[in-house]
Amino acid sequence: MEKTLRETIKELIRKHLKTKKGQVFGQCLTAVGWVGGTLPELYEKDGMVELSMADVAGGGIAVGAALMNSRPIYVIRYQGFNWYNAPMILNYACKSKEIWKRPCPVFIRSIGMEGGIGPVAGSSHHSLYYRMPGIKIVSPMTPGEYKEIYKKFMSEKEVYYVSEHRGAYGNSEEFKNDIDDKKELIIIAISITRFEAEKAKRNLEKKGYKIGIKHVLWLKPFKISPKEVSAIKKSKAGCLILDDDYVDGVANSIGNKLNIKTKKPMYTLGLKDKSAGFSKSTDNLPPQSQDIEKKIINILGEK
Repeated sequence: MEKTLRETIKELIRKHLKTKKGQVFGQCLTAVGWVGGTLPELYEKDGMVELSMADVAGGGIAVGAALMNSRPIYVIRYQGFNWYNAPMILNYACKSKEIWKRPCPVFIRSIGMEGGIGPVAGSSHHSLYYRMPGIKIVSPMTPGEYKEIYKKFMSEKEVYYVSEHRGAYGNSEEFKNDIDDKKELIIIAISITRFEAEKAKRNLEKKGYKIGIKHVLWLKPFKISPKEVSAIKKSKAGCLILDDDYVDGVANSIGNKLNIKTKKPMYTLGLKDKSAGFSKSTDNLPPQSQDIEKKIINILGEK
């Protein structure tokens, strides 16, 4: 049986600690659950460093370790906590190589989830980091993608912001892009929306629509091939960009870049422009397959 994303992350971190002699920093790492089962059952003597609940300080400690070239992995259990953790990462780690010629490679595991956890902790917040120089941003949802970005991090001297999502931890399958010159509309899917995008694509194709999909791993730098650009140019209605973040960030930025390249319309769908609450009636959830289908039918018209 193929390994899940959860098992893959756990295996990579065990190797990082025991073979690479690296470190992992974060809060409640060794508590019940071991961060959604993504950490091996190791302790401080093995390099698993428990930080206090002072969120603002944690980023600075991880950055200090990175300056010593220990290539730390810094675990932020809820992406919304980046509002507290980001300052030292963005204002020191991301600028150190450029300004002082001293690389500060840190691997930031930022974990998204939503549903009943309120206005601060939930959802994905990769747009917080997106506009700043000196950082690479990825959003792996499959075992193969995670292995790829970890290997690349270990071969470079850069700051990596890894936008994870707990909803993907049970996944063991790889995604495939489906883009050619015969599509009416192409979905550009980011983070956990990739799973719902696949459902929507299948449902719409049963209704006679020709829908393409591009799964986005690299947000910064955003990677798109000449073949994919050509397919978008030849599509009927351009692209629908999906995100588990507010659209006034990564989604709109990618849309602008693609519009300049292709001269095609770019539509976006992400979190509603409101704060989440702690109940089902006040949640702010990422687009579901029915939301995506409705939006695409609205763009293309009923068949």
